[in-house]
Amino acid sequence: MISKKQKNELFQALDSICDELRKSMDASEYRNYILGFIFYKYLSENFINKANKLLENDGVTYFDLNDNDDIKNILEKRLQIDLGYLINQEHLFHTWVKKINDNENVLSLIEESLKNLEESSYAHESEDDFRDLFSDINISSSKLGNSEEEKNKRLSHVIIKLSEIDFSYDDAEIDILGDAYEHLIANFAKSAGKKAGEFYTPQEVSTVLARIVTSNKKDLRSAYDPTCGSGSLLLQVSKLTNVGTLYGQEMKSTTYNLARMNMFLRGKKFHEFNIKNQDTILHPQHTHDKSGNIMKFDAIVANPPFSLPWSAPESMLSDQRFNEYGKLAPKSKMDYAFIQHMLFHLSDEGIMASVVPHGVLFRSASEGTIRTHIIKNKNWLDAVIGLPANIFYGTTIPSCILVFRKNRNSNDKVLFIDASAEFIKGKNQNILSQDNVNKIVDTYIFRKDIEKYSRNVSLDEISKNDFNLNITRYIDTFEEEEEIDINKINLELKSINKELSEIEKEIEDMLSELVEVN
Repeated sequence: MISKKQKNELFQALDSICDELRKSMDASEYRNYILGFIFYKYLSENFINKANKLLENDGVTYFDLNDNDDIKNILEKRLQIDLGYLINQEHLFHTWVKKINDNENVLSLIEESLKNLEESSYAHESEDDFRDLFSDINISSSKLGNSEEEKNKRLSHVIIKLSEIDFSYDDAEIDILGDAYEHLIANFAKSAGKKAGEFYTPQEVSTVLARIVTSNKKDLRSAYDPTCGSGSLLLQVSKLTNVGTLYGQEMKSTTYNLARMNMFLRGKKFHEFNIKNQDTILHPQHTHDKSGNIMKFDAIVANPPFSLPWSAPESMLSDQRFNEYGKLAPKSKMDYAFIQHMLFHLSDEGIMASVVPHGVLFRSASEGTIRTHIIKNKNWLDAVIGLPANIFYGTTIPSCILVFRKNRNSNDKVLFIDASAEFIKGKNQNILSQDNVNKIVDTYIFRKDIEKYSRNVSLDEISKNDFNLNITRYIDTFEEEEEIDINKINLELKSINKELSEIEKEIEDMLSELVEVN
């Protein structure tokens, strides 16, 4: 087991590698090279390790085989089927390093290697495999340097430094590599400003969401994130329980590639996840299973972009996801479009937890109509959890988590939790501590009533508030000021005045003595 010190040393080594590209690129650009090369290194060394295990009884290694050796061809074909990809000896990361050490230009080799890997992927019930996985790595980018020599020097430096890091690729240690990847993604998010929310949810928030949807569940047939970003939320769910298949959709191709790499780096196989690249609301990709049935998921987690404008054609009112509400989310804010989409695909026994902006709790018009239908007619809202401000990358506004279940009883109450005041204040960003996370999750699981923190509220009370979910309507966080004892203060003032008079008298006496002496 790797120690905390070793892990910190690994993270520091990775951060120093980023410094080489940070000189000429911003985080949203150089992350593609760093993460892409780490992933290629993993695939390359994993390929060698698997090959050597198959050859160990013969007393030879993969590098002992000739290019024309029949055994090599048979071995590579088997590995391509078992692993889902093929990397020839001339394209291995190991070969890149060797050529760099021989002072050769490796730009064309890198480009050729990445392309060949994409084309070699062997379909395991996946239409995408490694297609366009490295499309964001632009070897000819002017930001790498003004000449081919500069570009080669810069990328060679990164590759050599990565070659010096041992990620320990044994199956038992796969999380080390995943943790390293997660560390880099988090650091890129910190540097990416408003773009950060597109691909990363802080790990503490991911933990809250994942622990809520997996509470009391040893196994899940499926988990779904319609705005999966880099896949951290789905992976957090699979870390806490056994999940049959992870489903996700991501609109931005760069982030979609991050998610696919992240899955493999966490040891997921082709058949264990299904990530698609499209607009979830306008072009949903996980609609029906092979039998033609509407796909339903046991756990749904999400951190959708806040209050994103969208084109909402009236024809979408006939869409099964939206038609029972009679209203679409307003074109200026599509928050409820994501909620409606997720609820439609939530199984009857499933649980859903999504991060939303506070406006979702109280805005009127069409959003009020949708919210009322969910609470009054469906009774699907299970909890409202207020989070601290400034805990997400790219935005400082406070947010909350909405939890939904379809198997609630008619007399079940809605749990309100105000966790907005409990956090660790960071230099640039607030952080939920482990104790903060535990308190939120335990309060939800055990449905606790805690003064000024949480309260179970009846549907009748919510109805009397016109289905406004503003947390302050249900939890009184007002702190009474300590009563002032006027008589006590007067006595203290008299005592102070008396002391002042005595001091003034002493000063006058001392001055008089000085005058007499002079």
